[in-house]
Amino acid sequence: MLRRLFQRLAELPPARPEIAGRPPAVPAGTRLYAVGDVHGRLDLLEQLEELILEDLAAATRPVQPVLVMVGDYVDRGFESRGVLDHLIERPLRGFARVLLLGNHDLWLRAFLAGEPVGEAWLQYGGDATLASYGVGLDRSLPEAERLAAARAALLERFPPAHLRLLDELELAFEFGDYFLCHAGVRPGVPLEAQSEADLLWIREPFLSWPGEFGKIVVHGHTASEEPVVRHNRIGIDTGACWTGRLTCLVLEGTEHRFLSTGRAERG
Repeated sequence: MLRRLFQRLAELPPARPEIAGRPPAVPAGTRLYAVGDVHGRLDLLEQLEELILEDLAAATRPVQPVLVMVGDYVDRGFESRGVLDHLIERPLRGFARVLLLGNHDLWLRAFLAGEPVGEAWLQYGGDATLASYGVGLDRSLPEAERLAAARAALLERFPPAHLRLLDELELAFEFGDYFLCHAGVRPGVPLEAQSEADLLWIREPFLSWPGEFGKIVVHGHTASEEPVVRHNRIGIDTGACWTGRLTCLVLEGTEHRFLSTGRAERG
């Protein structure tokens, strides 16, 4: 299924981002690093942070670094707890940092709050998050009881600092000519009026929209083998949990480029 998704997205032609015929820019003297969906891959996050620090050290003039992560820190990979610990305990020094909310982070928050999301959450990688906190699923119990038991066990093991982090994640961030969010935006709706549901979940009509959004939208959520660069958006979810490739978009002045942890791990 993932291969089919990659192939479908690859059919869309690339284009250089533009706003009203000019290249987009970030504020002078800044360099923005935007990191794609981590999904429990602490190993890749640590590798990518090293690449970011090396890139910043190579700057030929002083810049203020800004780090934005587009959400989905948990699920699928096996170190969700470790990722949240890392974000809390080891932020990159000297960076302004913005942590955005992803739909998987919202799922985890909703499961902890007792909302009826458990079945869908587990189907899409929540079981790996449970395991990272030492919580198993008792398959001998009926589903409702199994989910209730898992939630109770997770609540016992879930650090208050992790819950605060989830509660403090932001929906979107604007920086110069860029608008960063997890999934994308609803065409025809002003950026300041976008709904939480669209910012966290949208795919179409956003992905194939031919018009402009007012700013270049930087997003994750929809995986592709390579970063996706269109005239109106840049997608940076390169399926890290499956491919071993975690991507960072670097924005400085009117230029953009990418850092990555490496090529695919799949056989």
